[in-house]
Amino acid sequence: MKRMHVNLSVTDLDTSIGFYSSLFNAEPSVTKDDYAKWMLEDPRINFAITTRGNRKGIDHLGIQVEDEGELDEVYSRLKTAGGPIIEEGETTCCYANSEKNWIFDPEGIAWETFLTRGQSPVYGTDVIKTTDPESACCVRPQQEQKPSGSSCC
Repeated sequence: MKRMHVNLSVTDLDTSIGFYSSLFNAEPSVTKDDYAKWMLEDPRINFAITTRGNRKGIDHLGIQVEDEGELDEVYSRLKTAGGPIIEEGETTCCYANSEKNWIFDPEGIAWETFLTRGQSPVYGTDVIKTTDPESACCVRPQQEQKPSGSSCC
């Protein structure tokens, strides 16, 4: 079963953890010095916050899958949605080892589709190749240009 993913960039991690823990009536499943994540079942969401981005608010949205079949299914949807797909593949990001792809919606909002394969002790091991230094998470080749007005990647 797929899970919605929301990643926010926040100013004060501790204050935001308190707010979202109260809102969700749950403590984060992952807490680091610069990051927290809730894996909620009701609503079914992977909700993450980080202090890494310079522009506060929504950094990106996504769909997290549970297996290779779902990853292939969602990747097929990306192909029919229109727009260039950024095939990141195997990566370490947000304290997790994952396989992921990216696409931008018509308004320039970045969407990630990903399968988490395990935890990582570091935020990320890849060199950030983003053209947007304000993004907290997104990675892509330097020659790729983000849509005008995009807040991520």
